Amino acid sequence: MKKTKDLKWSEYDFTATPYDDLVRVGQRTMLYRDMFTVSWLLGRFCNYRCSYCWPYARSDRKDHRPTELCLKTVDEIKRQARERGFNSFHFSLSGGEPTFHPGYLDIMKHLSDDAHNTNYTSVHMTSNCSRPLKWFGTYVEYASKFHRASITASLHTEHVNSKEKMQQFADKLIFCQEHDVQITINQVMVPEWFERDWENALFFHEQGINVTLKPQSDPTASKVVDGYTDEMKQRLYNGMPQRAYTEAKAKQRQLVQRPKPTFRIDKDNHFHKQSAGVPWHMQIEFRDKKGEPWYMDQAERFNAFNFNNFEGWECSSGYRSIIIREPDGSVKRSYSCGDQPLGNIETGFKLFDGPVRCITGACVSSADSKIPKRAPGTKMPLWPGDETFKKSND
Repeated sequence: MKKTKDLKWSEYDFTATPYDDLVRVGQRTMLYRDMFTVSWLLGRFCNYRCSYCWPYARSDRKDHRPTELCLKTVDEIKRQARERGFNSFHFSLSGGEPTFHPGYLDIMKHLSDDAHNTNYTSVHMTSNCSRPLKWFGTYVEYASKFHRASITASLHTEHVNSKEKMQQFADKLIFCQEHDVQITINQVMVPEWFERDWENALFFHEQGINVTLKPQSDPTASKVVDGYTDEMKQRLYNGMPQRAYTEAKAKQRQLVQRPKPTFRIDKDNHFHKQSAGVPWHMQIEFRDKKGEPWYMDQAERFNAFNFNNFEGWECSSGYRSIIIREPDGSVKRSYSCGDQPLGNIETGFKLFDGPVRCITGACVSSADSKIPKRAPGTKMPLWPGDETFKKSND
């Protein structure tokens, strides 16, 4: 695809990336910063009943853990991460619908109260954003204490099913943008509804809200469904790139002054120096067998290119990232992994002591696929100061 000034299309051609030759992949904030990430499903309860939702992903029952247990879990995660040299944190809170956890704002306050003891703390929420604007007024007040705050807004048109409701949805997101909360709308592009979904995406994109186009996964969450035409795939490959919309709105309003981060960064790292001039909205960095860099704006595009098989790769999930799942409270290295859990928030858990090889055939969750990992025999670090690749026998 040719480069274009059309804001609906990326100026970077993601189809040119040599996916078969890539040997290292990771989110740049993790490759070059002392970042530890937590993806936490706070419960499966959701106030929506979408026909396409995976049956295990939601519940009518409010299955939330006690707030006090959640706060203690936060403290234990940080203790173990700091033992391993990580003192920058990204907490991603989801569900179900996480905003219905009775202690959601208490968890945010607990995280923000400790932010000054960290090099960096960011908080992310994946939400259907059905809460009223008044709730978001309280949310942005809490969110202002973090080094960064962000929302992935899940657009469900079975519920947000009129222009009026769509504009109300947009107004809440613009309000958050004006308070320096990074916003992306998550739009699952169902093949049968593709043109309608594309028009909906344009409705928000043209109001200065980023939209992520995600291919639909099958019920096992192991592969992308059939039914996409070549022209649809082209839009999934390069359509709706991430732009600096939030930065522009926040700068214009100047409502929030965030604390300054103090990341631990390996400034002598050759790869870090090489990528220093690349805009940060290119969140993902790849390296090929020759060590050449390639970039992508969001890991959600991986599945469109079937770039999701990392079996045998050394992955840092479970060492510098975890997920917490319900209804059993298990602590795992990733959503997709076939490994035994690291433990449980009720009975305790222990992080890995270094990168561990992936034993899973498909890594379709973007939360998993962007965790830094390298192909067997690759002599490249996965975080600042990483020397574990020097010990590899491959």
